[in-house]
Amino acid sequence: MDTQTLLAFVAVADTGSFSLAAERLRITQPAVSKRVAALEASLGTRLFDRVGRSVAPTEAGNTLLPRANRILREMADAERCLRDIDGAIRGKLGIGTSHHVGLHRLPPVLRQFARNHPEVELEIRFMDSEKAHEAVAAGRLELAVVTLDPEGDDARIQATRVWNDPLSVMVARDHPLAGHSAVDVEALSVWPAVLPGPGTYTGQILQSLFAARGVRLNIGMSTNYLETLRMLAAIGLGWSVLPDTMLTPELVRLELEGATMQRELGHVVHRGRSLSNAARALLALLDAEAAAQGN
Repeated sequence: MDTQTLLAFVAVADTGSFSLAAERLRITQPAVSKRVAALEASLGTRLFDRVGRSVAPTEAGNTLLPRANRILREMADAERCLRDIDGAIRGKLGIGTSHHVGLHRLPPVLRQFARNHPEVELEIRFMDSEKAHEAVAAGRLELAVVTLDPEGDDARIQATRVWNDPLSVMVARDHPLAGHSAVDVEALSVWPAVLPGPGTYTGQILQSLFAARGVRLNIGMSTNYLETLRMLAAIGLGWSVLPDTMLTPELVRLELEGATMQRELGHVVHRGRSLSNAARALLALLDAEAAAQGN
């Protein structure tokens, strides 16, 4: 086993695809296949089941995966410690972020970071907040800037709030509810909703609110992309719950009686992982942003 074969194996396991793994590693798909085949040959066992276009780890693959991640993480940590020993801020910094945070919150911070530290190569991976949390917990990402887990019960993760993100019910201007200044959950349950998936942190906040009232959501459509939800709500396909910052002239914001909805956005790192100088520099900018927000 060597680093390149382990990287290829982990990339295929993470993405479920040889072609997506090749994109992540910036090599050709045949090169990924060759590296995985070499690893399988050296171990004497098949690591992936390939059925049509589907790729999934075998039992041996699932056994190897956490160990491969640990080996790669320890090697990366060793390289970082040696590279950063002189205190310089340089090298590659990989971060995960959700589309919403990456598009609406991070740009000013990243602009300042790039100006301050031109020798750092930023690699930004857009993914669901839940997947970014897990990638940090598993050691595949050094840090992420995402929606924070409302439960916050993963002992591996250190989460720090940077922004409060108030949420509101929003409907199109010609929606029957648009004439109301306020609604309750019972009134909302009558109408179809377009909402984040129940597996998302935002979806969990809403599901918990309705479950506490003993009311069932009437979900017409579901997607994890807030920009898509805003479009679906704006054309009248249902009410939605969106960050207040996403309100547009096409939408009407409704007060939700007896409840306040809010997400917390911030950065997450692994409690047991040493951070590069570049990561610490970015966290310092994010913490300064949090202080400016009063958090």
